[in-house]
Amino acid sequence: MKTAIALRHLHFEDLGTLEPLLTARRYAVRYLDAPTDDLYAVDMAAADLLVVLGGPIGAFDDHIYPFLRDELAVVLQWLASGRPLLGICLGAQLIARALGASVASMDVKEIGFAPLTLTQKGEGSPLAALGQTPVLHWHGDHFGIPDGATRLAGTQTCANQAFSKGRNVLALQCHLEANPRQIERWLVGHAYELVQAGIDLRALRSQAQALQSRLPQAARAVFTAWLDEIEALRPWEAS
Repeated sequence: MKTAIALRHLHFEDLGTLEPLLTARRYAVRYLDAPTDDLYAVDMAAADLLVVLGGPIGAFDDHIYPFLRDELAVVLQWLASGRPLLGICLGAQLIARALGASVASMDVKEIGFAPLTLTQKGEGSPLAALGQTPVLHWHGDHFGIPDGATRLAGTQTCANQAFSKGRNVLALQCHLEANPRQIERWLVGHAYELVQAGIDLRALRSQAQALQSRLPQAARAVFTAWLDEIEALRPWEAS
């Protein structure tokens, strides 16, 4: 059995629709809570996949949240290993930082459901399975595209929504994993941020309800295509 490690920052921002796909492919899924767990006590070398999940802090906030230094070290080690790595929101920003790219405030919040605009390279990537399906956006920071990485998608508000590095690293600013059926956990967990940003909760809830079947289906297609790609790699071909 293979092992997938998920670095988590908030309990309700979990693997979502990705988790049952991993289980079906015989991955043993292990969550580590990045703020509190000892990341050095885990044998990362024995794992096959690392997923770094989202959270409401910044990728350069290690002066406020020192645990980010250990998390960044794990990401750097993983990148050096050539093994498959998926970053979502904060996770994608940490990958960008580890690869030397900028991560900064957009001075605006992008919160809600909207489709991605794919680049030409994105059209040839697993993201093509999304079509025009809206995905969940929930962030106020954005990343630059690292040197040697491939920009895959953007939105009108945020030009860089996804990039890949080699064939084994995928970074997503959007929350493709988020199950719209679980939107109430997000509305409660991020209540203060939503008020501060002036977001209409009823409209957000209505968007989620309209996508509760369509979005998980599209997300499964994307993740299935990516997992097919990474599982076809031999170790020496990973990068």
